[in-house]
Amino acid sequence: MSTPVLSDIGLIGLAVMGQNLVLNLESRGLRVSAYNRTAATTAAFVEAHPGKRLHGAPTLADFVASLARPRRVLVMVKAGAAVDAVIDELLPLLEPGDIVADCGNSLYTDTVRREARLTAAGFVFMGIGVSGGEEGARKGPSIMPGGPEAGWQAMRPMLEAIAARVDGTPCVAHMGPGGAGHFVKMVHNGIEYGDMQLIGEAYQLMRTAGLSAAEMAAVFTRWNEGPLQSYLIEITAQALAQQDPLTGRALVDVILDRAGQKGTGRWTLISAAEHAVPVSVMQAAVEARILSARRDLRLRAAEVLVGPAPAPLPEAEREALLARVHDALYASKIVSYAQGLDLLRAAGEAYGWNLDLGTIASVWRGGCIIRAQFLGRITEAYRADPALDNLLLADGFRQVLARAQDAWRATVADAAARGVAVPAFAAALAYHDGLRTARSPANLLQAQRDYFGAHTYERTDRPAGEMFHTVWPEVID
Repeated sequence: MSTPVLSDIGLIGLAVMGQNLVLNLESRGLRVSAYNRTAATTAAFVEAHPGKRLHGAPTLADFVASLARPRRVLVMVKAGAAVDAVIDELLPLLEPGDIVADCGNSLYTDTVRREARLTAAGFVFMGIGVSGGEEGARKGPSIMPGGPEAGWQAMRPMLEAIAARVDGTPCVAHMGPGGAGHFVKMVHNGIEYGDMQLIGEAYQLMRTAGLSAAEMAAVFTRWNEGPLQSYLIEITAQALAQQDPLTGRALVDVILDRAGQKGTGRWTLISAAEHAVPVSVMQAAVEARILSARRDLRLRAAEVLVGPAPAPLPEAEREALLARVHDALYASKIVSYAQGLDLLRAAGEAYGWNLDLGTIASVWRGGCIIRAQFLGRITEAYRADPALDNLLLADGFRQVLARAQDAWRATVADAAARGVAVPAFAAALAYHDGLRTARSPANLLQAQRDYFGAHTYERTDRPAGEMFHTVWPEVID
């Protein structure tokens, strides 16, 4: 009787990302077992790829039995209860030392909880952030693994094999223990929210100035050849150029203006509040999506609320507008990334993860949704100064922001004057100005707090930490 050929790795969950990760793994010379709770889905997937080193498992028991020891299992299902349900079914079939890796968009606190449970039972649990969408999963994603060092070393050859590469270097690195990988992926998604909102605001400014979708596609194509070069700018150009086969119009003009979201942006805001880190660009982006979803309210408000109605600009003025918006977009994008990296720094310190911000930026250079040319400059900034307090303080980025000042301020002011909402542009500029303000109005705020609540305050002429209280005059109604 011949010995069955065992698979090098297995994946549970054959939605689009799962299927493409399986094909990516197989293309690197690995034999892969695949399982989906709907057996017909598994069978159809394997049948659609004849001749490949795939084993479609009809049951979870068959799936586990098909794996070489120590078993390596990737879980690619919807975050939340579905992950726990898979783990509950899986664990009785595994043996101590086997590795389970959650590759979905799980909340990092869930990852910490699951790791504690599986470690106590003798298993190795990894929380792995994966970014790149369908194309990235198939051709090479950006991968952010977190968990024990032993798990990383066991998974490293496979993860490096399937990851995107930039200058020959795989876009994967061990983020740290516990929930570090999923936290980094969560912040990545928060930055993604900010990036997309900023691009949307640039689009809105162009649209209200009178540019057609085709003209804007040409602008974004041109911008993608300079410092704004990025995946999101590239696909924006392509989306704007796409025609609707039903009407012949630009497809973007017939898409309803109601944005969806899956929750990672909100998680980032909650975490930022917990760590006392301002992420105002992400906040603006999340709130803009929420407001977009209240379309019925917006349509009613558009009929009754008063404000300037933006009129198209003369063609002679459009190039100047585009130059200003370009610089405002680049400056605001830098602020968005700076805020995300500041949150990573704070969480890394709070949880003892020792996050390497330069390495994280390097991992994001390829495969992921926020990949961009200037991530190389961010990597260089943190390599030059690993203790950098804030990206905006790095010499190269200070110079960019200084050059963009006039255009940035003019863009926000012009948008306000024309009645065009640019909450992310404005939030980025306000953060920059707040950061460079040596004396903020918080002294008055502290006086107010002490007045109504005796919360005390520090003085400029006394040592830090020494607290004072004033007996304020009583207010008589």
